[in-house]
Amino acid sequence: MREPIVVGVDGSPVSLQAAEWAGREAALRGAPVRVAHVATEWAHHIPLVPEPGRWGEERSGALEELLQGAANQVRAGHPDVQVTTEILEGGAGEALVAEAKGAQLLVVGNRGRGGFAELLLGSVSRYTASRSPCPVVIVRGPYPHARGQIVAGVTGRADRSAVLDFAFREAELRGAVLRVLHAWTHPTSTGPGDMLPLVYDVEAVGQEEEALLAQAVAGWREIRPDVELIQQVVRAHPAKALIEASGDHDLTILGAHEGGRSLLGLGFVAHAVLHHARGPVVIVRP
Repeated sequence: MREPIVVGVDGSPVSLQAAEWAGREAALRGAPVRVAHVATEWAHHIPLVPEPGRWGEERSGALEELLQGAANQVRAGHPDVQVTTEILEGGAGEALVAEAKGAQLLVVGNRGRGGFAELLLGSVSRYTASRSPCPVVIVRGPYPHARGQIVAGVTGRADRSAVLDFAFREAELRGAVLRVLHAWTHPTSTGPGDMLPLVYDVEAVGQEEEALLAQAVAGWREIRPDVELIQQVVRAHPAKALIEASGDHDLTILGAHEGGRSLLGLGFVAHAVLHHARGPVVIVRP
């Protein structure tokens, strides 16, 4: 059996939309889907004596109904996708990350039932994006009409090969146009300890950034020549450029540490894109 796609659900509308997204992706990949729900027996871990059973019949029935509803969402339009369900215990983020070992993808909604309504990104999606052993897909709202294009944000450095590998594979699976986007505000540092100039020729630096991007994708063009590729270099903040592009593409792909310094386990750019993207986002760890 091929490695599964794991989708975390909690019964919220966005988690059911994540289940639907997982079903579409599983049909493309010929992969099974494992629907996982993390059940915490006692809120706030209140100790009770004597200790009761694992959970009552009423709750067991509710959990089975939740999982069956999510499984139906996975199969919607894709009845041949193999689906299994599982109830996990523990912290939601930790349990899903553990479940994702050996999976192709981990799929979650951007915000579940918990937390505050005004937050754009929930703690579970943030935790999984920063720690999952496989690429994580954060689904935001209903799946839009397919545009046939995906976008990948790259720095132009060689250490982003995992992002390009995923992006080219995904474009080939979907028969989609791949836009590789490199945004810059200052000249790219090509090595550790490189000094960046305080004053520079914008046009000349732009040409250098285009050359860096061309070099980064050259090998992948040879490996997957059937993928239609658009290379785009813009002078803008990478987060702003990717957020704007996300509204016109089916999928936005970037690295977990995009943006250098870490914020809650994610690079600043990845953190901003996850909060404000207007479509599904894939976070690929090195």
